[in-house]
Amino acid sequence: MKISILTLFPEMFSIFNHSIIGRAQENNIINFDIFNIRDYTLSKHKKVDDYPYGGGAGMVMAPQPIVDTIKAAKETNNAKVIFLGPRGKTFNQEVAKELSKEEGLIFLCGHYEGIDERVYKHIDMEFSLGDFILTGGEMAAIPVIDSILRLIPGVLGKEESFMEESFSDGLLEYPQYTRPHEFEGESVPDILLSGHHENIRKWRRLQSLNITKQRRSDLYKNINLTKEDKKLLGIKNK
Repeated sequence: MKISILTLFPEMFSIFNHSIIGRAQENNIINFDIFNIRDYTLSKHKKVDDYPYGGGAGMVMAPQPIVDTIKAAKETNNAKVIFLGPRGKTFNQEVAKELSKEEGLIFLCGHYEGIDERVYKHIDMEFSLGDFILTGGEMAAIPVIDSILRLIPGVLGKEESFMEESFSDGLLEYPQYTRPHEFEGESVPDILLSGHHENIRKWRRLQSLNITKQRRSDLYKNINLTKEDKKLLGIKNK
């Protein structure tokens, strides 16, 4: 997949040169193209923002630099343009799965009080991380891009790595343990040492159901409980 990032702070994305995503680049599974929006402004002073018409606090990113940067990105990556902004649909794992199927994506990172409204006709999708404010679109783009790229075959090494993670089936993940067997007076549950894979699977499923019900009731209410789930939970079928 080719990822084009349009930003005022290209250096922030050096984070993708490390760890799993870094290795994926070395293996030519992922390719990044970073565009500095400031390089495309026609202002001799390299300005990319201006005061808002009608007054108000802060500055607004001007349309010309953004649109010209989008056009430049599309010359080598004719992909959907995604804007990280407050009007967008809340990003989640299902969206990540869908976007991971694309051959390329273009991410626009906003700043200041937002972007000129006339830029929106060049944007295909807008996503938000939630109802809180960040210092810039880069802070939102990094986790969004990471969540998409790790779903691409070959990035994690083997696809099974993400099959049972939190949110992959609408539930939070079950508890995980490793050595030592006992730590600060607490031991690993005996079921995990039993070697009985079917019982372990059922235990993990029950733990996921209970944890999701306790901590994320909003997710739990959307789960279609199977007959086995109801049996594990002690719910009688009506």
